[in-house]
Amino acid sequence: MQEESVLNRKIIHVDMDAFYASVEQMDNPLLRGKPIAVGGSENRGVVAAASYEARKFGVRSAISGVMAKKNCPELIFVRPRFDRYKEISTKIHKIFHEYTDLVEPLSLDEAYLDVTNNKKGNPSATLLAQEIRQRIFNEVGLTASAGISVNKFVAKIASDYNKPNGQKTVNPDEVISFLEELPIRKFYGVGKVTTEKMYQLGIFTGVELKSKSLEFLEKHFGKSGSFYYHVVRGIHNSEVKSNRITKSVAAEHTFDVNLSSEIYMLEQLETIAGALERRLKKYNVAGKTITLKIKYSDFTQQTRSKTLPYFISDKALIVEVVKELLYQERMKDSVRLLGISLSNLNTEEKKFVVVQLKFDF
Repeated sequence: MQEESVLNRKIIHVDMDAFYASVEQMDNPLLRGKPIAVGGSENRGVVAAASYEARKFGVRSAISGVMAKKNCPELIFVRPRFDRYKEISTKIHKIFHEYTDLVEPLSLDEAYLDVTNNKKGNPSATLLAQEIRQRIFNEVGLTASAGISVNKFVAKIASDYNKPNGQKTVNPDEVISFLEELPIRKFYGVGKVTTEKMYQLGIFTGVELKSKSLEFLEKHFGKSGSFYYHVVRGIHNSEVKSNRITKSVAAEHTFDVNLSSEIYMLEQLETIAGALERRLKKYNVAGKTITLKIKYSDFTQQTRSKTLPYFISDKALIVEVVKELLYQERMKDSVRLLGISLSNLNTEEKKFVVVQLKFDF
């Protein structure tokens, strides 16, 4: 049984609508109303974001530029401008913090807000979400969608319901029925592979997931089984944490021309390691586990990792380990992308207690 304080939380998940693409259309009127993809090209790379005009043709993030152009011949590719996206994101998060200090950013374009005790003294999370979205539109020029509920899991799902430029509230007494009717593919954290596995087990909606025992779900899905068992019952006690801990830091690069020589790869990895070192210094962290990411010309991906007995953040030490990982085994094909990440960081999560009060939704 969940504590009453948890059941009375008011969580808003704000998700910007096609953020990168919308920023590009806002800054360049010639792109408005047209199908655009940020990142990639018709010959190389991967799409980072797609406008809603492009999504109608099946263009979405993470697909190759080649596939995107095939789906939408009129597609316009735009180079990403992450400094600009960060600038806009900073303005949006400044608005968030005028309502609550409990803001947990997930990325530049989405965040959780705990507004149970908010700076405006407004007991309605629904009205607060409307006000926040309106302010983002008035002050930044972009639209956002929002989900409102008693926990992060339900709020995250709800924010996707009335996109773009909409919101959905799932009140405390509606949570169970909302989850029971929800298609399993819409459960946050259930990917394509897991969805297919659930279909094979006769699980198509939340109500069917709820009918399965904890033992059954753990048998078929391991540790994730416990997560599925609890969230379908509306149990997700994770707090909104404004001091969210970085778990890994990474840098990578997609090449215009595939690399087939390990010598050339090592030269590129030197550059990537330099970028990673700068990010580590920015976050003031170090790590023990170095992972080399390799994406081949056929889009298959491989990772090689090594964990050290001590923390490192220095470029020279990173390169030393990466070189060892690179020569660990022969390359199976030419390489289109290389990346380095550092995890097992020297960060400690600070625990804190939030006092929750009961308000009307």
